Amino acid sequence: MWNFNKINNFSGWIAFVISLIVYSITVEDTVSFWDPGEFIAVSSKLEVPHPPGAPFYLLLGRFFSLFALGDNENIALAVNFLSVVASSFTILFLFWSITHLSKKIIYPENNKNIILIILAGFTGSMVFTFSDSFWFSAVEAEVYAMSSFFTAFVFWAILKWETIESESDQNKWIILIAYMMGLSIGVHLLNLVTIPALALIIYFRKSKEISTLGIVSSLLISSFIIILIIEGIIPGLPSFASFIERFFVNSIGLPFGSGIIFFIILFISSLIYLIRYSELKEKVILNTSLLSLTFILIGYSSYSLVLIRSSYNPPIDENNPENILNFISYLKREQYGYRPLFKGQYFDANVTDQVENGITYKKGKDRYEIKEKKFKYVYDSKRTTIFPRMYSNQPNHIQRYREITNLNKNQNPTFSDNIEFFFKYQIGHMYLRYFLWNFSGRESDIQDAQWLGIANAFDKVPYQIEKNKARNNYLMLPLIFGILGMFFQYSKDKKSFSVVTLLFILTGIALVFYLNSPPTEPRERDYIYAGSYYAFSIWIGFGSLFLYSIFLKIFKKENLAISLSILFSLSPPTIMAYENWDDHDRSNRFLTVDSAKNLLASCKPNSILFTGGDNDTFPLWYVQEVEEFRTDVRVIVLSYFNTDWYIDQMMSKKNKSNAIKFNLNLDNYIQGGLNDYLPYVNNPKIKDASINLSVYLNLVKNNNKAIQVPTSSSNYNVIPSKSLYLNIDENKNIEGLPNKFLKYKTDKLILSLKKNKKGIEKKDLAFLDLLEANKWERPIYFNNTSLNGISFDLKRNVIQEGFAYRLLPILNSNSGSLINSDLMYYNIMKNSHWRELDNENVYFSEDHRGFIMNYRATFNTLIRSLIDNGEYGKALEVINKSLELMPDKSIMYDHFSVQLVEFLLKLDQIGDIKTEKLANEIAETTSKRAEEILNYYFDNKINNKYEIQRNLVSLNTLARAYSNHPNEELSKKYRNLFEINYEKNL
Repeated sequence: MWNFNKINNFSGWIAFVISLIVYSITVEDTVSFWDPGEFIAVSSKLEVPHPPGAPFYLLLGRFFSLFALGDNENIALAVNFLSVVASSFTILFLFWSITHLSKKIIYPENNKNIILIILAGFTGSMVFTFSDSFWFSAVEAEVYAMSSFFTAFVFWAILKWETIESESDQNKWIILIAYMMGLSIGVHLLNLVTIPALALIIYFRKSKEISTLGIVSSLLISSFIIILIIEGIIPGLPSFASFIERFFVNSIGLPFGSGIIFFIILFISSLIYLIRYSELKEKVILNTSLLSLTFILIGYSSYSLVLIRSSYNPPIDENNPENILNFISYLKREQYGYRPLFKGQYFDANVTDQVENGITYKKGKDRYEIKEKKFKYVYDSKRTTIFPRMYSNQPNHIQRYREITNLNKNQNPTFSDNIEFFFKYQIGHMYLRYFLWNFSGRESDIQDAQWLGIANAFDKVPYQIEKNKARNNYLMLPLIFGILGMFFQYSKDKKSFSVVTLLFILTGIALVFYLNSPPTEPRERDYIYAGSYYAFSIWIGFGSLFLYSIFLKIFKKENLAISLSILFSLSPPTIMAYENWDDHDRSNRFLTVDSAKNLLASCKPNSILFTGGDNDTFPLWYVQEVEEFRTDVRVIVLSYFNTDWYIDQMMSKKNKSNAIKFNLNLDNYIQGGLNDYLPYVNNPKIKDASINLSVYLNLVKNNNKAIQVPTSSSNYNVIPSKSLYLNIDENKNIEGLPNKFLKYKTDKLILSLKKNKKGIEKKDLAFLDLLEANKWERPIYFNNTSLNGISFDLKRNVIQEGFAYRLLPILNSNSGSLINSDLMYYNIMKNSHWRELDNENVYFSEDHRGFIMNYRATFNTLIRSLIDNGEYGKALEVINKSLELMPDKSIMYDHFSVQLVEFLLKLDQIGDIKTEKLANEIAETTSKRAEEILNYYFDNKINNKYEIQRNLVSLNTLARAYSNHPNEELSKKYRNLFEINYEKNL
């Protein structure tokens, strides 16, 4: 008979190698959208990312970055490989976990049983290898792959523990698990939710008689351990240390740091004493518990990296957690707000009061001073509920709440609506949909795409959805295997089934309850629930054992039953590998890094660039910090500009970018001060007149009572006019203003609030301060997101020079921005990066397609400007370049491509250039697709307002273009198409 342990170990490593090869082939070559750009940048130089940080991940990322061997452009790939390796080890431990659990049902007493056990491990682990969400995380620099590794390891380790007879050795494994738990805190907290499942295994192994009381007790104890770690250790120890520090400094008068030193000495001494006491008194449980706590703390100590590195003030130093006071806020993720779990308000609840909810301190000259008193709202008790799910009062959230629960504008939500939202959206849309993506199939990668089953997998769908590389159909085979395996394990081994079920629930539905998701998300969140998919993959492995039992009953022949089981069990992972490969292979994809370089390349030397969201900013951080590209440009994240710590960092030099000048001092920007939000309060003396910006800023700087309004708790500053003006020195030579735009130069730059704004935020005040202090010495740029995000209407004061808008002392008589077509032509045609956009084998996700739409829009802006200027040859050159770089074969035409029809027809008509044929080809392609997608949405009652609106605009654009050309036949055709679909949308 074969040696099971050797075969099991060898087979596990085969699974590891297969996954390692797959992920190595498909790994992203450079930075991805969202958080990877930030994580690669901060890993390479050990900087400080967004709260609550991931210091252990950064240490490993730094280690992997060394394998770039000095080539900065390879650092991203090297850090991405951290996820590749971690994910491959996850598969290894999943394989061994499945075979361990299978041994409890089929003992490896003969070769047949060994084959079946290995088959179960291979089936489950390979399905998880090729699953949508896990594969996605395995090939980019994010914390979720490493988090999955810790989950897999601790689950395997506790299974290993239950096979050990020696109590001493068992305790060593418990301590090892505790250490890995501690390390995982420095990556992600998701691993901690596995503790109850581990506790259940310990209870089953240690208890002679199983009882309901015993199970409940073990779950309560394990829940207490989770709370102890999450609340008592992670923020609790630093919070207590902070209290001791403030007492020593403020009350006793000792120097800064004395309280921290005292706390550390006292805590470590107490821990050593208790461990020694437990050894001398031979209290095994106490000793093991204390050693486990110690090793959790050793793992948790990776967070010292945050304090150490922040004290060096690196270029990326989010929240500036360089002291114990800032560090606590960083750990608690206070900037992200609060979501009620057990009791809270409905979205329509009125605020009745606000009460103090804590105090934050800052380091003064010789004592800690109060920095900010925090308050929380008290809501009308009649509009609060237990288990609050519909709590957010953001206007867009309220609208979605009503849509999901079918409430009209006049209806108040009830508890039944609350429960409906929980099951319909939070469970159904935000979990079950993701779960079925992974084990049944996925419609597409379009936001809010549904899952595919047998019933809808072969329906006729529009061309855009049919050709979407993320349209994956697994014929529900993995789901069926998992369900069969679940029942099989339940019938054969109820104890192990309860453990896997608990793991499945804790990493799935329990997380849904805890996260309490709002009704809209900026992106899909399927990666959060990877632990749940991991647990289900164990049952998929058991599905192979179930098939064998069925085949054996039918055919009565063991060899035939094994052969059929192998054949059928290979089907799910094979289908998943085939279906998922094209949309998980990130080879030759450079758009993220190229878009960042293109934006920076559009800026003049030593300029200031305002950006908006994560996908605008994190790639910029990457190319500056890692590839050291255009580090002279100071990037300002507009949302971060609402914080005092970020404004403080702008006041110092970073890389090659000099400090930004401000006239206001840091005290004017302190959090919780007078200027967090400055509402517009009409001053009768001013009425609608503009006020001088310099005078206003001087009033703010001096905390002048003339612009203050008292409240019950304190005063706050206001803005007394919706319009401010900045005087421009006529003798000042403003670089970057072309001669043809001198007629737009103004001696007063008027800054008017946008119509929907009722005041300005701290970020707007900081912008005004920067603008006034800068005196046009450094060029100031905005990207599209930040231009829309600032509270002032600046579109008539900017000139588009490429992918960025430059703010200048001008006033365009029209409502839009001016176009420097010569500079824009140079930046787009000769000073930009466009790698692999024409490669039809490259997968471009919805995020990428959104950026490409922006590219096409930018090309169109230049084309229109060139046509208006009579530069028809250049316009056609830009059109051809756009179609060459971003052809339909690799990136399907969108509604911005439709505008090319209008340009081509105009060139054909007035430019004496034969372009009508190309226009007709694009029009026919785009109109056909628009009609298909609109009919699909209307026939299936899919309320995708954004997509419907875009396609209606496309048809209307075509009708207008051929009407102006003129071509009566085609104009009528597209007008009819538009009107028919417009009526359907009413």
